[in-house]
Amino acid sequence: MIRFLTLGPSGSNHEFVTRRYLEFHGAVDLASIELVLDFDCAARAVIEGRADYIVQVAVHPSTTEIVAKYRKELFVVDAFVSPSKDMAVVTRIDVERPTSLALQPATREYVDTDGLTLIPETSTASVADGLLAGKYESGLTYTSLATDNPDRFRVDVPVGTVDDPWIVYGRNRLSDGKVVTWRGSPVGLAIQRELA
Repeated sequence: MIRFLTLGPSGSNHEFVTRRYLEFHGAVDLASIELVLDFDCAARAVIEGRADYIVQVAVHPSTTEIVAKYRKELFVVDAFVSPSKDMAVVTRIDVERPTSLALQPATREYVDTDGLTLIPETSTASVADGLLAGKYESGLTYTSLATDNPDRFRVDVPVGTVDDPWIVYGRNRLSDGKVVTWRGSPVGLAIQRELA
């Protein structure tokens, strides 16, 4: 069994995208997805051989640290683009005008946050958990939270899906000092058309 680590909690966008990645490769029955609460722990698990790969959204606040800190033992071995789950600013229906917004910091620019007190969370799923627990007035999270619980939440600002770059890390260096790319990618094909 190939062991993939990604950011939890259960229901996170990281889990959703990692599952889609494994489905694309036909590896659902060959791989497990284990959820972690921080990428530092995930990096150590892969380096120590307790897991095989990490999947991380490239815009996560810890990406730069993970790449730099573990550069001699943990390597980028794949990259891909995937849409997120459908997202929105979801607010408790008992709150007429929220004064605060819980969010994963990488999503801050998705909406206008002027005049709101921002509450950072580890993941968009953690925002949903906080809303369900009554901890937050409003949060940038999955639209499904409101559609599945219309008696508790409303959608204030639809965001939709976002196409994010994703990174897969492993123990074996891939590049060997050379560029690793795909000539059949959309940009590669566009360049080939221009050269023809």
